[in-house]
Amino acid sequence: MEAVRALAADWDRTNGDEVFPAERVAALHEVGALAGFVDVSSPERTDALVDVLRAIGGADLSLGRVFEGHVNAAQLVSAYGDDAQRRTLESDLEAGCVYGVWNTEPQPGLSIRQDGDGRWLLQGHKSFATGAGHLDRILVTARDASGGKQLVLVRIAGETARADNSGWQVRGMRGTCSGLFDFSDMPIGPEGMIGAPDVYETEPRFSAGAWRFTAVQLGAVEALVRHLRDHLVATGKGDDAIQRARFAACLTETRSAGLWVRRAAHLAEAQATEAIPFVLMTRGIVEGAGLKTMEAAARSVGTASFFAASRIDRITRDLGLYLRQPVPDQARDRAAAAWLEEDCWGDDRWW
Repeated sequence: MEAVRALAADWDRTNGDEVFPAERVAALHEVGALAGFVDVSSPERTDALVDVLRAIGGADLSLGRVFEGHVNAAQLVSAYGDDAQRRTLESDLEAGCVYGVWNTEPQPGLSIRQDGDGRWLLQGHKSFATGAGHLDRILVTARDASGGKQLVLVRIAGETARADNSGWQVRGMRGTCSGLFDFSDMPIGPEGMIGAPDVYETEPRFSAGAWRFTAVQLGAVEALVRHLRDHLVATGKGDDAIQRARFAACLTETRSAGLWVRRAAHLAEAQATEAIPFVLMTRGIVEGAGLKTMEAAARSVGTASFFAASRIDRITRDLGLYLRQPVPDQARDRAAAAWLEEDCWGDDRWW
């Protein structure tokens, strides 16, 4: 954790180029982060992953999105793969291979069809494909002949011609390179078929796993609070009561969000019955802290926060996009409906 924290502190000093963060991913491999979080079943490992995701998110949200997807993919292969697939995963991670998960797709969707004995071919595309053209292994969902959603692990290292990032023209998160990827006629063997059909959406792992990206987002909000505080101290604006009140609101909301994120992580990794509504509610709490802090930073710092070299500008642009996905209003609504039925806090229930 200390090695990641040191890297993140250095990265947070200036804005990097808005391209895929290959060098930073390699640095995470060098300190063991790519292979370090396949198993986070113990409370200590859960806490460690929370802190690593926060640190990376505070330094580079595009990197945080890539790293979170890598951890998700590695955990899915470990959970649903067979012994041989887990051994391959282990050797891949030791070699520094970068994994990811792509589920979103344009119609008619990605499909898989038989092509001889023990061989299959993929047909179709994935969209919003984080790291398109830059990852080594990708876990995708593909419809089989029976209509089931099969998890398929595909080797895509070097398949840059299949990636189309030309449409990824966005204000923030540009470095994720979340474009379109064409899988047409890519061959798959039995070693690429992960688990049984429809295992990907097994609950509570599928929905409660969203806690990981709330930790990445939280790290960015925490970084904004730090940069806002530094500006108030450096400029003397902290002597103004209005500025102090604004800063206090950001600080308390962000610290409170941190408590929700950590509890959400532990409930999710323990597969607690209340994990899903708790994680869904946590998403809205992190979003609220982020929106408040972005607005406060713009008001307190002023025009200087909109210059391209400003860390506040980069974090705000990236976080503004990251908080929009996926379907935050629906997540809050599902959470509220569940909490109306019963208190999902766990212990010390109010009803």
